[in-house]
Amino acid sequence: MTLLLNCQDISKSIGPRKLFESVSFAVNRGDRLGIIGANGSGKTTLARILCNLESPDSGRITVGANLLVGLLAQEESLDGELSPVQVLLGDLDGQGLDETERYGRVRAMLSRAEFDRYDDPVRALSGGWRKRLAICRALIREPDLLVMDEPTNHLDLAGILWLEKLLTTGFPGCPAAFVMISHDRFFLDAAATRIIELSSLYPAGFLETGGGYSQALRAREQFAAQQLDLQSRLDNKLRRETEWLRRGPKARSTKARYRIEEAGRLQNEFATVRSRNSARRDMDIEFEATGRRTRKLLEARGIAKAYGGRVLFEDLDLVLSPGTRLGLLGPNGCGKSTLMQVLAAAGPGDGPLPDSGGIRTAVGVNIAYFAQDRAALNLQDTLRQALAPEGETVVYRDQPLHVVTWARKFLFRPDQLDTPVGSLSGGEQARILIAGLMRLPADILLLDEPTNDLDIPALQVLEEGLLDFPGAIVLVSHDRYLLNRVCTRFLGFTGNGGVGFFASFEQWLDALRERSKPEKQNPGPPKKTRKTAGRLSYLDQREYDAMEDVISQAEAEEQSIRQVMEQPEVLSDAVQLEECWRRLETVRAEIDRLYRRWDELETIRSGPAR
Repeated sequence: MTLLLNCQDISKSIGPRKLFESVSFAVNRGDRLGIIGANGSGKTTLARILCNLESPDSGRITVGANLLVGLLAQEESLDGELSPVQVLLGDLDGQGLDETERYGRVRAMLSRAEFDRYDDPVRALSGGWRKRLAICRALIREPDLLVMDEPTNHLDLAGILWLEKLLTTGFPGCPAAFVMISHDRFFLDAAATRIIELSSLYPAGFLETGGGYSQALRAREQFAAQQLDLQSRLDNKLRRETEWLRRGPKARSTKARYRIEEAGRLQNEFATVRSRNSARRDMDIEFEATGRRTRKLLEARGIAKAYGGRVLFEDLDLVLSPGTRLGLLGPNGCGKSTLMQVLAAAGPGDGPLPDSGGIRTAVGVNIAYFAQDRAALNLQDTLRQALAPEGETVVYRDQPLHVVTWARKFLFRPDQLDTPVGSLSGGEQARILIAGLMRLPADILLLDEPTNDLDIPALQVLEEGLLDFPGAIVLVSHDRYLLNRVCTRFLGFTGNGGVGFFASFEQWLDALRERSKPEKQNPGPPKKTRKTAGRLSYLDQREYDAMEDVISQAEAEEQSIRQVMEQPEVLSDAVQLEECWRRLETVRAEIDRLYRRWDELETIRSGPAR
């Protein structure tokens, strides 16, 4: 094992605020080290320190001889008028390569990144493809160690899967090790071999674990349980010692002085542990529902939408009922956000209408919409005005709350209330929008990329809030961890206006892979298809009418099994875990069968395809 870089007791503060203290870790050849932590814990600053762009306040960093360290920053500055080839050639200036070598390395890198348009200007690329180009820039000089700050930002799901494969399989000129700062838990599970969490909640200021995010999560929960147990034991011991100290000088005169000193030390230790445990606070996210029990909140039939001459989706039938948790899947630009806007416009709001088909909603339905572009924010407003537009008080669940109390629910400090919204971080702006949604009693939540810029603690609380919401949810997110936990059904965009329903994220990926396979030669005569009658038989109609309830029961069973599997005692018991997996696979197979049967009945009921 070759040591590339070693950090020893490094600390860093910004003004009076301490970011991290006495952090120590090593990076060895072959490591893919993930760094996580709440916003403001100093992750980006640590990345710059590792790349020698900033200096620690104390401690020492030792690097191997001639070690070349590269940095992929959160936001890269790319000249929009240059082509991808020109951008990468510029990064190879001064590297001692001849013209053939330079062009060969650039073409190989762009091919590895799956670019098919080398000479288009950068300004014509989508955000996801610009991010791929930025990753290519970080790799083109073949650093020994690459530090990546939020590498999955702006990548769509296909881009994230590409990056995971790139990191885990290697390639010629691949860095010897990676350090990855990320909030993408699925990505960390797939790509990281070790995790370091920066947090003042740990006595050492950080917690290091082997493996990916799942192992780090279990270690964090175990540590938190140990700290609560330690606080309880210290409390009991301190109570006994305090009673002894109160017995008076005569009783204490027969005791050793060390016991008095030990009692003082015990008081300090208890105060430290209690302070650390009480500091473990998260956002308080709980979406307010109207309690409406209408079977169909929204029903769309045969809706279609095109943009710029390109069909985004067509012939889409969709029903949203209480308890629906639908995830939208597809690459950037496929039409997910447009569909969200069309659904939002079905409520009492403005937005695009479908080009064909229609949408009906229950009378008085309340639709809450989180827009990806955050256009609802006025960047000139102060945080106080954004959180409490009507004054110093916010009404939540029919209860008045002072703006300071309301702000603390979303981890804002009172001294931030007069800060302009435009000066806040992306994660803080996202929390403002979530706070606004929580004040609106809703039947349907339409959430378009609500996870952008949120740190892992905020993501976890958002998940719990969505799982507790009894209404319908439609969710667009590149966070696969969130999608898998919250959504029970998926609408996948398969290209060329095609959409289809899937039981899982993995099923949608399999469908895409199947579509990408080359067609077989000489497939033979087409199979005969049964003509649909346009109406259901008596038994089929009864089955169709009960199908939603049957699927809901099966999905509830699936969620119940998932919750059991997340319990620490099950995770640590291989026999129980294996049994849960078998049950889960059986239920998933049944859900897949039910959805296929539902689609079949829908086809018969709707008549021949248009």
